[in-house]
Amino acid sequence: MSVPFPSFSNSQLRRRHFLHQAGLGFGGLALQSLLQRDGYGASAGAFHFDGKPQFAPKAKNVIWLFMRGGVSHMESFDPKPMLTKYAGRSIAETPYAHVQDPKRLKNVRVVVVNDANGKQRNVIYPLQVGYKKYGESGIEVSDWFPHIGSCVDDISVIRSMWTTDDNHGAQVQFHSGKHRLDPPAPTIGAWVNYGLGSLNDNLPQYISMGPRYFDKKDGHYLGPAYDSVKLKIDLKNPLEFAKPAGDLTRAEQKLGFGLVNRLNLLAKDQYPDDPALEARIKSYELGYRMQTAVPDVINFDTESEETKKLYGLDQKETKPFGEQLLAARRLAERGVRFIQIMHGAGAAGAWDQHSKLKTMHSKLAGQVDKPVAGLIKDLKQRGQLDETLVVFATEFGRTPGTQGSDGRDHHPFGFSVWMAGGGIKGGVVHGATDELGFHAVENPHYVTDVHATILHQLGFHSHHFEVPGHKRLDIDFGSVIKEIV
Repeated sequence: MSVPFPSFSNSQLRRRHFLHQAGLGFGGLALQSLLQRDGYGASAGAFHFDGKPQFAPKAKNVIWLFMRGGVSHMESFDPKPMLTKYAGRSIAETPYAHVQDPKRLKNVRVVVVNDANGKQRNVIYPLQVGYKKYGESGIEVSDWFPHIGSCVDDISVIRSMWTTDDNHGAQVQFHSGKHRLDPPAPTIGAWVNYGLGSLNDNLPQYISMGPRYFDKKDGHYLGPAYDSVKLKIDLKNPLEFAKPAGDLTRAEQKLGFGLVNRLNLLAKDQYPDDPALEARIKSYELGYRMQTAVPDVINFDTESEETKKLYGLDQKETKPFGEQLLAARRLAERGVRFIQIMHGAGAAGAWDQHSKLKTMHSKLAGQVDKPVAGLIKDLKQRGQLDETLVVFATEFGRTPGTQGSDGRDHHPFGFSVWMAGGGIKGGVVHGATDELGFHAVENPHYVTDVHATILHQLGFHSHHFEVPGHKRLDIDFGSVIKEIV
């Protein structure tokens, strides 16, 4: 089904060209938000929301933290001491041979190594880091995440996630619920953008930061109005296409903007029932405001040194991610609905440790641990955590078996994510993998259950998010994880 998009008369196109030449080349960015608000983004006949929750929400916005590449659940939030106890043995040589179910192993690559006789064996790889219990809840967290561990009483850890893609297309699947080989579908951020009205008329509804290498769109059949707007921590050019094309002063910009606005208003008098023209006029106004509002968000001069240190801005290894998370807090408090932050560069993602797992996971955890804990603590002390839902996720876990001599392979049948704030219970562990971390065996949850839970906390039933002509199955909608809300 094609997505309807407003058509523009020749006079409108001339005005758009003039505006671009005048150096206000932000119309497209702002129009993306305005078209969404005025109902142009979705396919014809879509179920339209009025921008209000369907029932009383617990959360107003979402900060979505995604670790690209596949964080090892066993070396993060689901420690498995049996891996060390039976290290070097095949799974069949342990009391847990039953976990190696051939039917379940169909798409799972438990990598083999050569033994002393040159024969290949599946062997268990020991834990690469220690762990301990944190908080009053006593939840076990790896020693690579001590700062997040200190916040565990505000967190619900879900240890029973599963997905079906055993390669990094699982990043697409975690965000949309669809396998990468399926027709593309909207992401959770797009659905939130679709369902909720704006809390700030000077900023986009949905902002993303960090590397993204697979599917770089969000709206898909909902339309481009629901895609995220990419933000960089760069005061000179934080938004692509939001910087004036020419070397103009603000006064010159305002003069050009005023002229085009008067031309548009003349056309509006002639065509009073043209909603596309109305959206275009609003988009120029929003775009002009964004030029000031967006740089203000990433200007941290008003933040205290104590707050900056909380996010790790005083340390080289934590500063890049810390700046993004501090910006996320500032965006959330200004009303941006969905802030998505990706961590881990490279096509697959930096967390993809087929080798040197101990070296790389410890390094990457060091980049994110303090900033993430700083975000939770900062939100909490400001009274924002109650209405801001924080999600920490990754596309899959890693195998209990070794790959080569010092790594783990992809593992989609059991892994961990966690959620905090926005009406989510703290100090809770929900679900479980088996003794070796091989399969989700207690309260297993497909990735869309996380989506359904987010929508529920924002005041929506996930089953209401459907567009005619794009049939969704029950698994696509997911089910609310009621035990953690």
